[in-house]
Amino acid sequence: MANPNGRKGASFERVIADYLRDSWHDMIDRRVKTGAKDKGDIANFRVGNNRRLVIECKNVKAMNLSGWVTEAQEEAFNDEAVAGVVVHKRRGRAEGGDQFVTMTLSSFLLILRAAEGTL
Repeated sequence: MANPNGRKGASFERVIADYLRDSWHDMIDRRVKTGAKDKGDIANFRVGNNRRLVIECKNVKAMNLSGWVTEAQEEAFNDEAVAGVVVHKRRGRAEGGDQFVTMTLSSFLLILRAAEGTL
């Protein structure tokens, strides 16, 4: 049986990728699935001096922030990225820029350091 969240998850990833492409950089797109060594859902998002940032997208009803953040951190490790963040669906809001971003405080600081070039 197909994953019931698969279609809405893929659609959400497309919304986020398109928003980031249009708002940040034209090379951003959905990432091809890589299996056991997953590297997140969005490809080519970079900060600072060309440092990768992993983005894991979630569009599900049941919240699991801790599990999602752990998943994003593992995917960041797989991708040798600065950090991993979770973009998750904000109910009642369809626009990409209206969605939530969750990460640890240490990931937030790593992103800021990468952006200012001190990482």
